[in-house]
Amino acid sequence: MTLSYSTKNLPKQLFINNEYVDSKSSKKLSVYNPKDGSLLADDVPLAGEQDVDVAVDAAEKAFPAWKKMSANQRRGILNRFADLVEKNADSIAQLSRISLGAPAAFGAFEIGLCAECFRYNAGFIDKFGGESWPQEDGFLKIVRNEPLGVTAGIVPWNGPIGTIGLKAGPALATGNCFILKPSEKTPFSSLALGTLIKEAGFPPGVFQVLTGDGSTGALLASHMRIRKVSFTGSIATGKKIQEMAAKSNLKRVTLELGGKSPAVVFDDCNLENAVTWTANAITANTGQVCFAASRVYVQEGIYDKFIEKYKEAMKAKAKEIGDPDDKSTNIGPLVDEAQFKRVQGFIERGQQGQGTLAVGGKRVGDKGFYLEPTVFTDVDPKSEIHCEEIFGPVSVVKKFKTEEEIMQLSNNTNFGLMAGVFTQDINKALRVASDFDSGMVGINCVSIMFTMTPFGGSKESGLGRECGVHALRAFTEPKTIMINMSY
Repeated sequence: MTLSYSTKNLPKQLFINNEYVDSKSSKKLSVYNPKDGSLLADDVPLAGEQDVDVAVDAAEKAFPAWKKMSANQRRGILNRFADLVEKNADSIAQLSRISLGAPAAFGAFEIGLCAECFRYNAGFIDKFGGESWPQEDGFLKIVRNEPLGVTAGIVPWNGPIGTIGLKAGPALATGNCFILKPSEKTPFSSLALGTLIKEAGFPPGVFQVLTGDGSTGALLASHMRIRKVSFTGSIATGKKIQEMAAKSNLKRVTLELGGKSPAVVFDDCNLENAVTWTANAITANTGQVCFAASRVYVQEGIYDKFIEKYKEAMKAKAKEIGDPDDKSTNIGPLVDEAQFKRVQGFIERGQQGQGTLAVGGKRVGDKGFYLEPTVFTDVDPKSEIHCEEIFGPVSVVKKFKTEEEIMQLSNNTNFGLMAGVFTQDINKALRVASDFDSGMVGINCVSIMFTMTPFGGSKESGLGRECGVHALRAFTEPKTIMINMSY
């Protein structure tokens, strides 16, 4: 089947038990197009308590058979779903683009990531083995990886399709049922997946989609019969979800939260490479990326050369801003008016004694939520533009002298998601990578991820890991079986 949607024909029903149904709640969401601020829809369903309960009932009913389904069958369903996502890539990407504003290239990346995550995890279904210990002491010990049951994923607006693969892929591969809650800002592409879920062969209740806002997410996080919630979003919301999970049934939680990622550029780096990576890292998806390199620290010997090239790169990036529906556009608008005003506020306050505006900082055009890539220099290390996550195309650049000094500054934050080091000295690179208090480190690269390696952060950047075998572990519980061999 090929999806056929347009702005006049948007998916606006919940997907429960393999059927599109109207919400039992009368509340609705309004969704806008960030390229011009126009209203896309004011009748997107907001799933309430009854809707969540119905979805959980369906998932509980489906779980026993899904858990016991053969590896070949389950793998086939996940792979068919990946194929259907790719087949309908243009339609799905368009449904994300109209409310996110990310250009076509980002949409293609997202679709590819989602499909690859489903295939990767499908391949693990008959390879995610347990453990055993010999019976010399009279007991054979076996450890099985058991699915949790009904699980949920709350995905962010900045990666509405890619993050589905990160959460639903491992959840479904390990035999759990999964309820997806997309962001209220970008609901349409997720709702459209219902048709593909059914066509791929998922049994009713196994994979469901509930749109809503924070109140819907709270219902999932506090539900007594949901056993796991995986959330990507802000630290503040992540803390609330962990609290609700603890107060309800102590459900398992994975939290992928914010970042203020440092990129440390040493004198002996490849300058062009460092400029390219750091400029791309803060402008990809208009800077609305959790692991964007938003703090750039440059050693004094190359600082002047670096800052000139970095400013040039940012000015060149500004010329790539445009209509996200135009295939030549590489940078679109910020997601909505609230995010636009938030980032503008940081820029305005940043110019009031926090640092020196080196480039950018202005609105682009008079319609939509476009902003120039922005760089501050000479930044006060205690200022908000240096310490807080802005989540827009805004970076701070600071000069440093010694490795010891800059490692202390890099780690002096509550965030710990991503870090980068640029040097041609491999000993220094590995030493610095080890010293970063961060879940991920790039050497001569930054702001990058892979489906087979753990993705996540330390400190307040989150709990647990996505991707690779670590994601499978996050959606399973080890069960120890002890067999008495001596009776």
